[in-house]
Amino acid sequence: MTPFTGEPLALDLVNTRPVTGDLLATPGDLRAWLELQSDRLPEEFGEFTDADLAAVHAVREHTARALEHARHGRRPPEAALRALNEAQRAAPAVSELAWDGSAVTATRRRAGPVGRRLAARLAEAAAELLSDPAVTRVRGCAADDCVMLFLPAHPRRRWCSPARCGNRVRVARHYRRHRPD
Repeated sequence: MTPFTGEPLALDLVNTRPVTGDLLATPGDLRAWLELQSDRLPEEFGEFTDADLAAVHAVREHTARALEHARHGRRPPEAALRALNEAQRAAPAVSELAWDGSAVTATRRRAGPVGRRLAARLAEAAAELLSDPAVTRVRGCAADDCVMLFLPAHPRRRWCSPARCGNRVRVARHYRRHRPD
């Protein structure tokens, strides 16, 4: 299954846990997911180890736990918020200044091992989503067998993807209406 992308980064991360299994089961899966996110995560992270993958899994689980509460207007578990804060502190971002010949530029960089840098960036994306008032508009897909989350741009959106779940639900509904009895 191809990972669902195009939502806020934190939702894309949480959505790597569909009903069918973990889409980030191996370091190679993580690398493939990062390639899909290259417009938002252009930093080169290098090779990933199982420990790096575990750090990303931890951020994903804490994000999912906090998000499930925040999107319903409830207080997220303190442990989830603490873990996301700790992940960010493990590889703090610094705006590195440079002169490009005509102006000063600032590039955000993180120091530390690859897994910590990536986990910190993903925890930062979770913090951005959790602190955004739009978090209460995050919805779960209306398809019975889908656990994907999305932030609807249109209030009538019901499915994670019209091509994925929307068509499946419409075809099933059509079949039920038109099948011979």
